[in-house]
Amino acid sequence: MKKIAVLTSGGDSPGMNAAVRSVALKANYHQIEPVAVQYGYKGLIDKNFLPLMNYNLGDMVHTGGTKLFTSRFPEFTDQVVQEEAVSNLKNENIDGLVVIGGDGSYKGAQALADLGFPTVAIPGTIDNDVGGTDFSIGFDTAINTAVDAIDKIRDTATSHERIFVVEVMGREAGDLAYWSAIAAGADMAVIPEIEFTTEGILEDIDNSRLLGNKRYLIVLSEGVMKGYEMAEDLSCEGRHKVRVSQLGHIQRGGNPSPKDRVIATRLASAAVETLIEGQSGICIGMRNTRAERNKISDVLEQETNFISEINSKRFDFLFN
Repeated sequence: MKKIAVLTSGGDSPGMNAAVRSVALKANYHQIEPVAVQYGYKGLIDKNFLPLMNYNLGDMVHTGGTKLFTSRFPEFTDQVVQEEAVSNLKNENIDGLVVIGGDGSYKGAQALADLGFPTVAIPGTIDNDVGGTDFSIGFDTAINTAVDAIDKIRDTATSHERIFVVEVMGREAGDLAYWSAIAAGADMAVIPEIEFTTEGILEDIDNSRLLGNKRYLIVLSEGVMKGYEMAEDLSCEGRHKVRVSQLGHIQRGGNPSPKDRVIATRLASAAVETLIEGQSGICIGMRNTRAERNKISDVLEQETNFISEINSKRFDFLFN
């Protein structure tokens, strides 16, 4: 290979820049020219190609977001558009592509591989909802951000003896809510993978107050319902006044944690190696601290990652 391109797609996540930097350095080590594709899959159509060595790589490892920019591009599901992307890549003499993103980005990578263009994907999403990996790039940083916020909310919840519902991101996966609830010492985690009832939460609040705990913290995954909807349900009988805090997009920003920087660097390096070896349609994940290769098609057929589901019963004692 003489040229390898890299793009970031979908929602941004802390550590994407570290992954891009690793692609550039690994490619350069093997005397391969690294190319940046700006604005994700849309950049393949708009021909937004730029030599990656033009970037200040030394300042990328610690920054959040993505310096390559990203965008949603639903038109990429059209095969005609995919074929145009392949044509543009070939016209730029690009021999392989590394895609950084979530499940939607994986589908785009698989489509390019199916058209015969060498493509490898690595997981970049705070939701941790991509199969084939224990952790996605950005998940650890998002947990740290959420826990820092919940710790602060705990202070005011305790001061005013209030019930708080803290809504966190995660889409249809409860990993972010579950992990941050455990780390922050919350009283309840409400996630899509585990059934719950409003009556059950109210009963637990009453039991908690009988034990002398005047404040109550609930970490709610956005995939279940909105925080204000839960607050309304819990307040419907007039027994409790419930406050809501939606952490929102602060969870997607900020400097990546050291763990995310290392994971991003290792996965991106393995992605370049995979392309050099002539493999395509592969995604690289982190399993038991090792970079592991899987077929993108196999990973997309899995329901999802759901570490929460695997570990939930081990931590039931924390929420009872």
